Amino acid sequence: MSMEHFPPLMFAGLILIMLIGFPVAFSLAALGLLCGFYGIAMGWFPAAFMANLPLNVFGILSNELLLAIPFFTLMGAVLEKCGLAEDMLDSMGQLFGTARGGLGYSVIIVGFILGAVTGTVAGQVIAMAMISLPVMMRYGYNMRYATGVLAASGTITQLVPPSLVLVVMADQLGRSVGDMYKGAWGPSVLQVLLFALYTFVLTRLRPEMLPGVPASARTLQGWALWRKCLRGIIPSAVLIFLVLGSMGGLPGISTAIATPTEAGAMGAVGAIVLAALHRRLDWPLMKGAMAGTMRVTAMVVFILIGSRVFSLVFQGVDGGKWIEHLLSHLPGGQIGFLLVVNLFIFFLAFFLDFFEIAFIILPMLGPVADKMGIDLIWFGVLLCVNMQTSFMHPPFGFALFYLRGISDSLFKSGALPRPVESRDIYLGSIPWVLLQLALVLVVIFVPQSVTMFLDEAPTVDVDKVQIEAPMAPLDAPSPVDEQKTIDDLFKLQPSPATEGAR
Repeated sequence: MSMEHFPPLMFAGLILIMLIGFPVAFSLAALGLLCGFYGIAMGWFPAAFMANLPLNVFGILSNELLLAIPFFTLMGAVLEKCGLAEDMLDSMGQLFGTARGGLGYSVIIVGFILGAVTGTVAGQVIAMAMISLPVMMRYGYNMRYATGVLAASGTITQLVPPSLVLVVMADQLGRSVGDMYKGAWGPSVLQVLLFALYTFVLTRLRPEMLPGVPASARTLQGWALWRKCLRGIIPSAVLIFLVLGSMGGLPGISTAIATPTEAGAMGAVGAIVLAALHRRLDWPLMKGAMAGTMRVTAMVVFILIGSRVFSLVFQGVDGGKWIEHLLSHLPGGQIGFLLVVNLFIFFLAFFLDFFEIAFIILPMLGPVADKMGIDLIWFGVLLCVNMQTSFMHPPFGFALFYLRGISDSLFKSGALPRPVESRDIYLGSIPWVLLQLALVLVVIFVPQSVTMFLDEAPTVDVDKVQIEAPMAPLDAPSPVDEQKTIDDLFKLQPSPATEGAR
């Protein structure tokens, strides 16, 4: 076997081990080591190539940017457990609930706000379902709409800054985390508007599916209701402004005064302060938040190590050149490349987590996109929009699993009048997946949705460049005169003895 035929086999082996279901981090490391030793036996590269692996892994893990992951995870875990979601859903539900589809609007808005604060899909879906699902069923909301909007609003957190996925994207693509956050704001807002527009259309076409809640169901009125809403929104908005603004992650802010790691640490401290203000800061809360943070961080580190082992061997057998040749000659240029890549990511998301896709697939695609002249911030945000579907589409969408589990618990506890069928959960997710795919197409064909918030790079018009050199004074000696003067100074004069000898 020749080396040029080996990269396709490695890639096919990668897909196969992902389908088996064994933990991806260990599968990747085993596959990479096996292929590496086979390459040494075939003489494709020396044994010293694999000897560089420990130093390579150490260099990756010593990246200080990765410290932002546990900090942002801890911030989200603390806010998830301090009851912020329950307070905001209750107040927003009472504020908008009397309108048709009002509970749906409140879930979408709270999902967007919580996505910018907590950053965890599991906690967000579970918290919103515990509060909103019983209320929706009580007032006659369509079951498929209710489950779909709860699952879709929980996945917004993967796109809204400060998303962990965007941190990983920035690290893998070699771009600023602040710029990646700025680029994600446009698609985030567009996604909320798409969800709200779909809800509005349903209220007009099928009003019986999304009835309004009677005004008598409100427990708060007037200023007391608004105060409860603002009490949840304003502290969260201040925290996000401080965290994202300090690292230059908000539109209009071009100067960063903190690194992503420092901003994440500040966010974790701010989350603890918010939990204390809600009078819910105690040891069980902190213990659960720290345990969840350790689990997520360990998972990310092991996936990063496994993907690095595979990537090193894959590049050693010229896999990067094979990927570049395969994708750079697609019909349609950049648009054709983006469509094929997004279709590939969409199907991978049936089986892989977003971290696995970011660490394994993105290092292969990023260099190709860069050579084709594609802005890597746009490219990273586009893939992040696509990877949201990994939580939504059947049969392996994790958001659907979370919703399935919490609905069963609510029925057993008596909070739901009847059980929620899996068929309703799966069929209810399909319209929202289509909305997310529509957003992918919007980002592809309207790149300004990402780039409009980015700082404009300074441009130089080569035709207008002028090079000015200072003119020498008229009485200054020319270079020839200077050289002649030097020659005269060092010219050897004949001594008297020499003259006599002559």
